[in-house]
Amino acid sequence: MKKNLNKNLTLFYTPNFPKKISSSSNKRYYVTIGIGGNIGNTKNIFDKLFLYLKGDTRFDVLMTSALLRNPPFGYLEQNHFLNGIIILKTNLAPNDFLKNMLRLEKRLGRKRSFQDAPRTLDIDIIFFNNKKICTEKLIIPHKDWANRESVIIPLRHL
Repeated sequence: MKKNLNKNLTLFYTPNFPKKISSSSNKRYYVTIGIGGNIGNTKNIFDKLFLYLKGDTRFDVLMTSALLRNPPFGYLEQNHFLNGIIILKTNLAPNDFLKNMLRLEKRLGRKRSFQDAPRTLDIDIIFFNNKKICTEKLIIPHKDWANRESVIIPLRHL
């Protein structure tokens, strides 16, 4: 099912997006990740990511948002993106969590070429348990998240 928000923005509803999982978690950290992609079968890649996270005991997936189809920003000569939000809990520290997400991106076909380039999967850590981190490798909350439709609209549709 889909819902057009305007000529450039469309919400998609799939079996795994949105989804609320009613499992309690005793893990330490609440984490909100943004996912995006515009190469290949993005919905299928998101499903693989969801199933991987759900099957990994280091993570308890709590909920996912609807998926938003939206135009690219930065580098504009590329296909529209599909974006979503996943909220989960983990005991991994922020840097260990980041390393794991980078490995997942690569496992699901991510190749890095230039900033804002087309990609199979991008995983951004939007929030990590209300922490503020600003290092060379990690900025939390994610830089400029509040000005991105690709984050704001899926967050509203949790």
